[in-house]
Amino acid sequence: MAIVALASACAACATTGNTNSAANTEQTAADQEVQAEAIVGQPAPGSKFAQLTIGMDTQAVQQVMDRVPDRQHSYESGKRWIPFYFGNDARRMQVLYKGAGCLIFADGNAWGVGGGELIQIEHDASGACYQP
Repeated sequence: MAIVALASACAACATTGNTNSAANTEQTAADQEVQAEAIVGQPAPGSKFAQLTIGMDTQAVQQVMDRVPDRQHSYESGKRWIPFYFGNDARRMQVLYKGAGCLIFADGNAWGVGGGELIQIEHDASGACYQP
């Protein structure tokens, strides 16, 4: 009797694992779609901007770029005014790398905690993307 119960439990685990992998595949497809929307323009072939990915933190970006940004500013996003919003996207920081483009980071919640996650990449060598 115990062997039958154990076999049933293992079969349930195997079935649950399969549905989770299907859900993970759907989630990955959704993440790729969001990431494609967060990248504006085409990077220059072989540029350092082409090595950046959505979700990198500010230190990783600076390591890839081998320098600090040329200009930067911080501003409140619309999420700042949502009651009980505790996410890290209440503030945003936009930075300009001359000759490459602009990056937008989630810059923390209303209390200045969190942030530093790359959420948008704009490939624009002219720098017109930077609007303080």
